[in-house]
Amino acid sequence: MARTEINTLGEFGLIDHLTKAIELKNPETKYGVGDDCAVLSYPADKDVLVTTDLLMEGVHFDLTYITLKHLGYKSAIVNLSDIYAMGGMPKQITVSLALSKRFCVEDMEDFYEGLRIACEQHHVDIVGGDTTSSMTGLAISITAIGEVDKGKAIYRNGAKETDIVCVSGNLGAAYMGFQLLEREKQVYYKQIEEIERKRAAATDPATKAQLEQQLAQVAQPDFSGKEYLIERQMRPEARRDIILKLREHGIQPTAMMDISDGLSSELMHICKQSKVGCRIYEDRIPIDYQTAVMSEEMNMNLSTAALNGGEDYELLFTVPIADHEKIEQMEDVKEIGYITKPELGQMLITRDGNEFALKAQGWNPLES
Repeated sequence: MARTEINTLGEFGLIDHLTKAIELKNPETKYGVGDDCAVLSYPADKDVLVTTDLLMEGVHFDLTYITLKHLGYKSAIVNLSDIYAMGGMPKQITVSLALSKRFCVEDMEDFYEGLRIACEQHHVDIVGGDTTSSMTGLAISITAIGEVDKGKAIYRNGAKETDIVCVSGNLGAAYMGFQLLEREKQVYYKQIEEIERKRAAATDPATKAQLEQQLAQVAQPDFSGKEYLIERQMRPEARRDIILKLREHGIQPTAMMDISDGLSSELMHICKQSKVGCRIYEDRIPIDYQTAVMSEEMNMNLSTAALNGGEDYELLFTVPIADHEKIEQMEDVKEIGYITKPELGQMLITRDGNEFALKAQGWNPLES
């Protein structure tokens, strides 16, 4: 495969190369890539939403098992999900990259291909960004811009007593996908290390040659029957469809977040900012069959994975109890509990009827 060094194009040449095929689709985008700033214009009856995420190699992603195309897709999705979590619609993103010398132009083409696929699916324009060098690997900073009807943004602080707690999709699959990838990564490298050790100790040329052949034939992991878990980790989806369904059913959530760090953590954020308590029921938390099978295979607690795993990018939201029947008519949305007075705390009701205080055990990127 051909390899084009990035320094042969330079910073502006690389940006031009990666963005030359971008076509602007949103009327709010007046001018995109190619000048000092993008130019956007939003109607007076809209509020503008802005969010940004920084993704660091070795902290947020591992290029051992995620392709650059998948990484480009996921990098866009995690930002678009934040716009949906406010009840809005994303319209534009900017993309900034810090690259080490091990990356080439073709690598960035793969990254941008994934990025463009996500943007096309969600009707989003790429309107700018920056590139620079990195001494430590790949860093990705994406800013997403969106809109919501004026006064209709959904915050974390609006949940009220007796509101119903709802989630979209299912939980824990992305976390189990991560656990599966990490397990297979360790197995793969352990095989390589063992063969390398034997090869280093061998003195017979024929033995060395045989071990080199074994090294080249180390089996790649077989994920048959576990594809859904891998997809949820490597190619998550932002729930634009749920926002559209809520609008279609005339439902205005009182509070909402996307589930990036784990259900427990996100629900506790809502309760803290809304100054309320909650009760959620273990047996109502939606879990996919593959997630359950994988947790048993790994001897992990299924509910712990669903409550604390994170990276599901599903929507967690509260609605007035009067919307109960409307919620029941929505596909892929589950009622898992209700909001209470703050003094009652934030509690999980187990399958056998016991109560335990929720704990924020979700992923924390600042932990040492």
